[in-house]
Amino acid sequence: MNYLKNKVFVGVTIFFVAVIAFIMFLPSITTVFDSDEQEYSDERSIMLIGAKSEENAQYVKKAFADAFEEYDVRIAGGSIEDIKQQILSGNAQCAFVLDSLISYTYYVDNLSMYDENTSRADEVLRNVYRRNTMIQDGISPEQADQILSMEIEHKTESIGKNQMQNFFYTYIMIFALYMVILLYGQMVATNVATEKSSRAMELLITSAKPTSMMFGKVIASCMAGFIQLLCIFGSAFLFFNFNKVNWGDNSIINSIFNIPIELLIYMLLFFILGFLIYAFMYGAVGSTTSKLEDINTSVMPITMLFIIAFIVVIFSMSSGNLDNVMMIICSYIPFTSPMAMFTRIAMSTVPWYEIVISVGILIGSVFGVGVISAKIYRVGVLLYGTTPKIGSVLKSILKV
Repeated sequence: MNYLKNKVFVGVTIFFVAVIAFIMFLPSITTVFDSDEQEYSDERSIMLIGAKSEENAQYVKKAFADAFEEYDVRIAGGSIEDIKQQILSGNAQCAFVLDSLISYTYYVDNLSMYDENTSRADEVLRNVYRRNTMIQDGISPEQADQILSMEIEHKTESIGKNQMQNFFYTYIMIFALYMVILLYGQMVATNVATEKSSRAMELLITSAKPTSMMFGKVIASCMAGFIQLLCIFGSAFLFFNFNKVNWGDNSIINSIFNIPIELLIYMLLFFILGFLIYAFMYGAVGSTTSKLEDINTSVMPITMLFIIAFIVVIFSMSSGNLDNVMMIICSYIPFTSPMAMFTRIAMSTVPWYEIVISVGILIGSVFGVGVISAKIYRVGVLLYGTTPKIGSVLKSILKV
């Protein structure tokens, strides 16, 4: 209840829901504005074509007009200086001046880092040059055009997993787990450290089981996190269905919301277990700190461990090789397996026994780390003053 009553918690949830609502309704919003702006969007940018041969100029103009549909392609008149002046004055956006079919100069005012006009022009002129060469060798213009316009048909059948199809919701799950663990793990550590300032804890810790107290804190934070995620992703799913028609065949959006049930179950399983094991560690470390100012320093090793796992998974996803040695090793280490094994399941083919072994190790580690964290918690909340050393904490645990 403290989480749900927290203004920051509620504010962040409302903010993300509002952002997702805006994104999901964006196609509907843009269609409204597009209908109002259509009458102003009839004018297209002008592209000038200059060539020494009038015959080449006419055919090149037609080829460029087919390739650059967003431009109004025109034959350039006048000298090179006249062409430059038209571009500088804004009467034309760019110009291609051909020395021959295999050589040209591209003129543009401000060259954008995303300008791909030259690569498209290269392909156009390459086809024009091939066509002219075929005609000179005795092939008719119709046959040359048919040869150059021949389309290649292909089919792709994935026997295993389609990495591109599963990439987006895998990345979202990994990123959500990353954010939730860092956010709520820090909150668990902070709450435990704050309780040490209350002398009532000395009585409570001696009368209640530390295991119950630690598991209660972690489960509470886990429930709060899932309520927040349910609001965010639930609203995303709801808003998407409202605007499903406007999104059309957007492959990215459709792949995110068409996640298979089997993969969704794996996602929830690894998400819960991954959150629990890190929350227990954050709570144990938080109980050993004497001041709130020391929490960030104390939890740094745990945070770095999780960040390393996150980096390994992201690099493996980007490379497309999900079954490399590092990922396989990380799939069995309980602190990295929630991300590594889920990513391999989603984007690769993993034998069932590897999944069982990984999940079994993770479940056992959650309970083991939970019990050890509870013992550290019982000892840590009674230690005041300087931060206890690892050796003294371990001795105290063994005595409990």
